[in-house]
Amino acid sequence: MMTRGASRMTRVVMGHMGSRYFSTTIIRNDAGTGVTGAGLLHGFQASSSEKGVVTRARHFSVMGSRSASTMALNDKQQEKDSDKKVENGGAAASGGDGGDEKSVVSYWGVQPSKVTKPDGTEWKWNCFRPWETYDADMSIDLTKHHAPVTFLDKFAYWAVKALRYPTDIFFQRRYGCRAMMLETVAAVPGMVGGMLLHCKSLRRFEQSGGWIKALLEEAENERMHLMTFMEVAKPKWYERALVFTVQGVFFNAYFATYLLSPKLAHRIVGYLEEEAIHSYTEFLKELDKGNIENVPAPAIAIDYWRLPKDSTLRDVVLVVRADEAHHRDVNHFASDIHYQGQQLKDSPAPLGYH
Repeated sequence: MMTRGASRMTRVVMGHMGSRYFSTTIIRNDAGTGVTGAGLLHGFQASSSEKGVVTRARHFSVMGSRSASTMALNDKQQEKDSDKKVENGGAAASGGDGGDEKSVVSYWGVQPSKVTKPDGTEWKWNCFRPWETYDADMSIDLTKHHAPVTFLDKFAYWAVKALRYPTDIFFQRRYGCRAMMLETVAAVPGMVGGMLLHCKSLRRFEQSGGWIKALLEEAENERMHLMTFMEVAKPKWYERALVFTVQGVFFNAYFATYLLSPKLAHRIVGYLEEEAIHSYTEFLKELDKGNIENVPAPAIAIDYWRLPKDSTLRDVVLVVRADEAHHRDVNHFASDIHYQGQQLKDSPAPLGYH
């Protein structure tokens, strides 16, 4: 048989467990004695020992409920903070090229800079900024030509001439699409040359004389030509497929050529730019004859070249042709530096020379 003390303790424990796990009754203070424990289940008054056990149980119960409530509050606070970040991110971030507002929520809190024009209006282009725009130098000599003398020069010249024939056959007199295709190729050499010079500078722990930036500047300028003509000529699916093919072949071929002979690579680009000048001259002739509609200049071109608001496609072709003439000079100059046995870093790069 169980002793009276053991029986009383069993009732206390069972009473506590019953109220917790087997009943919806809550342990609460009794108005007469202060604590009601097992008596809730068995109908008799709790003794001093019961009161002690139940008080401790109640104390730990309160601690548990406090911890649980604190965790719940923390979760709610985190949700509120997350909602605030979403609202702040959505209000701060805005789109650029199309004018549509876009919000990007980031843990890092990086916010895009808000840029305005000199007149205070919002700058709507994300692909370039006001300090990257410029007035095209139209005074450049378009007739300059590097006469091929050495074997490498002749190889570069006739290689470019050979590449022109399939282009003429494919595009005929569709100069808008022709310009678009030309720019997808013309933007590759500057990027490849700048990348290889960048890696060389890292390997040799030496500066580049500014040529990395100059070549990447050329690549970016050519890409902006493409962004402009995309607004004028809408490429068909097979023309897009051709871009994939030509760019894939040309990129790898030019990459290998630059590794083997930078002077040959730059000479090839110099002659490619000479052909580009010829193509844009023919484009202008077609515009003047009325065979191609002289539509208003795209907005992106007006902002990039700082053209007047009433500029037309003809004005755009003029500034693009001037850019190509500057690229011609830069690449023939780079090739001449190599021909004289020097490195590009030995001569200051023509930065800003579009």
